[in-house]
Amino acid sequence: MNPVRVSKQLARDVADLSFGAPTACIYNPLVYAWRPHEHYVRRYATQGVKAILVGMNPGPWGMAQTGVPFGEVALVRDFLGIDAAVDQPATVHPKRPIQGFACPRSEVSGRRLWGWARERFGSAERFRDTFFVTNYCPLVFMEESARNRTPDKLPAEERDPLFHACDEALRRLVAWCQPTWVIGVGAFAMKRAEAALSNTGVQIGTILHPSPASPAANRGWAPQVDRQLAKLGIPLPR
Repeated sequence: MNPVRVSKQLARDVADLSFGAPTACIYNPLVYAWRPHEHYVRRYATQGVKAILVGMNPGPWGMAQTGVPFGEVALVRDFLGIDAAVDQPATVHPKRPIQGFACPRSEVSGRRLWGWARERFGSAERFRDTFFVTNYCPLVFMEESARNRTPDKLPAEERDPLFHACDEALRRLVAWCQPTWVIGVGAFAMKRAEAALSNTGVQIGTILHPSPASPAANRGWAPQVDRQLAKLGIPLPR
């Protein structure tokens, strides 16, 4: 199954799931931000890639706006060369508006990750030869206050069917891309990759998550990731 079909199937699989309080609002950018997401996948998912980088789920000012994992608006537009119309979710939280590529907010995690890609590789095409970036879960969960609710905080009866769908999507993506490595961006994504891909023979690793909530990431995320990738034997341009 090619990556576009993987995303379409995942969008369908999670559409039928139910989530209760304290989750009050859910965004699925694989639906309302499908146009830029499809452009991203068609252009940057390649077979034989060295590593797939896997994040947890979309951020409110990143993929939630652009449909691209860690998709900080300016870098998606200027580095990845993607700028497409974004529709609206079925329900919009008033504190988390969807403005698409007109969103004035910058997502720090996305700025760090894609900024690092631009700094190290120079072009998105060179980056594509080594890495593809995806998210394990496509959904944004928000509480009534608009507080972000991460997938690992869901109760088991909600989490298990969600993880089943996301595990299957990751396996399908890996089967098509045939990477040497699947690297979790953070511990959660690494653990889910280990669970989903235990019998595939692909190597699993992790790098530091670029979130500003991480004290370690705030002490120079990019050079730390360079060192972590070097330990895994993944060369970076000099």
